[in-house]
Amino acid sequence: MKSAVIVFPASNRDRDAADVLEKVTGAKPHMVWHGDSNVPDVDLIVVPGGFSYGDYLRCGAMAAQSRIMRDVIAKADKGVAVLGICNGFQILTESRLLPGALMRNAKLKFVSKPVPVSVEETQSAFTRLYSKGEIVSFSVAHGEGNYFADDETLARLEGEGRIVFRYALGENPNGSRNDIAGILNEKRNVMGLMPHPECACDPLLGPPDGLPLFKGLVEALA
Repeated sequence: MKSAVIVFPASNRDRDAADVLEKVTGAKPHMVWHGDSNVPDVDLIVVPGGFSYGDYLRCGAMAAQSRIMRDVIAKADKGVAVLGICNGFQILTESRLLPGALMRNAKLKFVSKPVPVSVEETQSAFTRLYSKGEIVSFSVAHGEGNYFADDETLARLEGEGRIVFRYALGENPNGSRNDIAGILNEKRNVMGLMPHPECACDPLLGPPDGLPLFKGLVEALA
């Protein structure tokens, strides 16, 4: 399976994503600079976390206008799998690859800590190795992770089974509506989530609860 990681100015989780992808695929991913015109022919594109463009204007708003995102959008429309993590989730909503928006955290403070997350959907390539209702632990590190969508959009996401992860056990670190931590697009080939599964893949650092996400993608896309 071939993969690529998009690198923006001030990305800070791109290497974490690359390390996990190399671990599960046995091959180094393409590291694609935001100013490039094209993503190589790959099966998976990761839009990583960080603070692209210093989070000026709105988080992800400037990165969404980067030249490379035109090709990311085109490849997603053709069915290539795209995973957006934290700032990557913000970029995917700003690019309209995913509905809704990420706003300032409800308490207006940056939050960085492990949180319990429930797996809500297991019929996608991203979650196929999890069990429905399983509680995993992922870390969050964001100041604008408060997922918002209007009532009609929320009803559609709920009804179509496109909510992939929710904050669980009464822990909602940012005030997201319906405790939403991650969602899918209509084609179910694009997923965005605020927590960091790529930082939960090494047993030396804690429970490797994020590893099934990446292993499942490799199995599904190989």
